[in-house]
Amino acid sequence: MKKNNYFYVQYSFNAKNFIEAKKIAFDICIEQTIEFPFELLKNGYIKKYLIGKIKKLFKINKNRYFTEIAYNNMLVGTDYTQFLNIIFGNISLKKGIKVESFVISNYLKKLIKGPKFGIDGMRKILNVYNRPLTCSAIKPVGLNTKKLSQIAYKFALGGIDIIKDDHGLANQIFAPFEKRVYFVSKAVKKAIKKTGKKVLYTPNITGDSENEIIKKAYFAKKCGVGGVVISGFLTGIPLIKKLSEDNNFNLPILFHPAFSGSYITSKESGFSFYSFFGQLPRTVGADIVIFPNFDSRFSFKKDDCKKIILGCKSKMLNIKPCLPAPGGGITINKIKNLKKFYGNDVVFLMAGGLFHNSADIIKNCQEFINLIS
Repeated sequence: MKKNNYFYVQYSFNAKNFIEAKKIAFDICIEQTIEFPFELLKNGYIKKYLIGKIKKLFKINKNRYFTEIAYNNMLVGTDYTQFLNIIFGNISLKKGIKVESFVISNYLKKLIKGPKFGIDGMRKILNVYNRPLTCSAIKPVGLNTKKLSQIAYKFALGGIDIIKDDHGLANQIFAPFEKRVYFVSKAVKKAIKKTGKKVLYTPNITGDSENEIIKKAYFAKKCGVGGVVISGFLTGIPLIKKLSEDNNFNLPILFHPAFSGSYITSKESGFSFYSFFGQLPRTVGADIVIFPNFDSRFSFKKDDCKKIILGCKSKMLNIKPCLPAPGGGITINKIKNLKKFYGNDVVFLMAGGLFHNSADIIKNCQEFINLIS
């Protein structure tokens, strides 16, 4: 078995004993590849090369086991969706199995290119090298285009690096997509002209079809935006890959986690924080990955966030690291401690928190940046 012919996926799962664990691991090998009764196979190519192979199997604790399974690259073919299907296809329908991580093979380099910009690219675009990046969202949903534009203008004057649409802003009657993107872009450009500081406005282009999303992306680009936000688990994450690899589009992509909670909230099933919010978004080309911070209105813990950071930044062949962007309840009084925890290569997403400190949004933004500098 040549190592370069395979990629590897690490799973944890429930089992009563080692005999049952071995049976479950082998079931994963079959289910994720040929999905055919092993006893009916004749000796030959399929049996020898295409069935997944157990490389590691050991006990983690009383009823939990770890396995590493090697999958033949040829099973992937030319489709990224098939790569995902092999990682967690039919077995996602079985209880107690979790994807912990995966190791991409050299064979998959052409298929999986990763972020176009990543950490270094985003810093170069914004010309910010010695501190964390800042981000905020124009909200609440329900404001009209004029009011959203005014908020974006104040964020930009205050020095926020990235101003994004709230992920709940779509194509509603109170702030239609094209009107909103045009006028918010105009407001941000006005602020840039006044301050001389680079600011990226990133509208939400999540939509119902590939054609609609691509159309939104190019309309936004025409308006001079600095990037886009997509809720990848609503649209399907392979669409992000297509947009990231489109050299005519060539703008940063922010990955929003809406619709993803059930994949990671179980301790026994789904995906690990490392693989789901770190590795997967990188493989489709996300430059920035948004996720809930610990000590927020969500249930994420410090250890969960540490794993996400590692997934965003750990070595993965030639794939660039992406920027983790914790949000969901970040406030001014938490920033100093959060900087100690996350370090410099992070995007702090503070939205509602910028309205709490005082009525002066511009002043609040400036204080935010001073605290992380």
